[in-house]
Amino acid sequence: MQIAYRAVEEGSRVVRDAKPAGETADAISLPVDGLCDPTFAAVEAAFRANFHERDEIGAAVCVVQDGRIVVDLWGGHRDAERRTPWRRDTLVNAYSVGKGITAMLALSLVERGELDLDRPVAKDWPEFAAHDKGDTTLRMLLAHRGGLPGVRKPLAPEAIFDWSAMTSALAEQAPYWPPGTAHGYHVNTHGFLVGEPIVRRLGRRFGDCLRERVTGPLAADFHSALPLRDHARVATLVQPEPASPASPPASAAAPAAAPAVSAPVSPTAAPTAAGMHASLLTGDPEIDRILPSVYFNPPGLSGHGTVNTAAWRSASIPSTNSHATARAVAALYDAFLRRDPAQGGLVGPGLRAEALRTQAEGPDRVLGKPSRFGLGFQLPQANRRIGGSASCFGHYGYGGSLGFADPECGLAFGYLMNRPGDRWYNPRTIALVESVYASLGRPLTP
Repeated sequence: MQIAYRAVEEGSRVVRDAKPAGETADAISLPVDGLCDPTFAAVEAAFRANFHERDEIGAAVCVVQDGRIVVDLWGGHRDAERRTPWRRDTLVNAYSVGKGITAMLALSLVERGELDLDRPVAKDWPEFAAHDKGDTTLRMLLAHRGGLPGVRKPLAPEAIFDWSAMTSALAEQAPYWPPGTAHGYHVNTHGFLVGEPIVRRLGRRFGDCLRERVTGPLAADFHSALPLRDHARVATLVQPEPASPASPPASAAAPAAAPAVSAPVSPTAAPTAAGMHASLLTGDPEIDRILPSVYFNPPGLSGHGTVNTAAWRSASIPSTNSHATARAVAALYDAFLRRDPAQGGLVGPGLRAEALRTQAEGPDRVLGKPSRFGLGFQLPQANRRIGGSASCFGHYGYGGSLGFADPECGLAFGYLMNRPGDRWYNPRTIALVESVYASLGRPLTP
């Protein structure tokens, strides 16, 4: 069943290519297009200000309230040279926004009784029982409690494009901590760990599972393993300048001859903390020593040097490389929030409530600071707001991309861009989210 979203109703404005106030006719035009309900005019203003004041290159934002699209804007350019305009159907790498959508797929199988949150995943994935992981459950994996945030064994660069190579490496290794006893953000492995039980149960490739069970029925332009025919629609990622490399803690230091992690890693040598950027190091030697395996094994796993390649776009790396429109992200969160299975949705109220209940909270053994997760979704914290209420759920992506839903307001939100910020705390994202709640008469306080 396809869910039809009503267009913005009477009184809406159709936005067209516009220049900021006061700009001369000779200035370069900034292409902005889409629809915006007048009630949400502040969102359009913030979206435009992101280009003029915050160095946005290309982006899209969509807001759905109670099943009605109230904001659907796109603008700027798909390339660093600012020559190719961003179109309505432009796709862009969504980074960790894909974790929330992967969770929706897994939970839809739980709703149907095809998977069980508390059944050991080794029942469907026997190889996973190695090294005392036999009692690990899907609930643990969804909540980043599986102890497998990275692969210890050095992998060749091409392994990132090989689903079997990645899932086999994870299945055969010992966890970094006993599953279920702690949690740590599984930056790049979450999608493989949650995805393999789905693949085993349905007998299809992950991207096909996602399309057949979630994105296809909901008519959402969201993809894992993007077909070649759609590569021409993808915006080029323009990554920020990397932070200056930091000297690793003495206990994590590598021999002088070891390669920097930001450079290609030899497939015959284990990656080390040497050369890790300061923005990634936590200062805790026990955490920092595992970070190279989390972010850079295999080389290119986080998208550095690979994100704009055809091989990356064609692969399934659900934690990191889904391609989508902001409209698709908002539509999927709206469907998960409001629609029961009988209405073409993914989960019923009982499982939805369980998915939004805190499953992991407190010190994070990868991030080195507190984090809070439901079943695959990030949940709000005092220092990491998601939306504008305590009941919000969703997921940030690298550099500030974001998808979330707010049950209190009946709201779903999607924002994707091709120029990530330095970290998730991106002024462009903050401006958009704050403008949404200002439009609702619920201004957010710092």
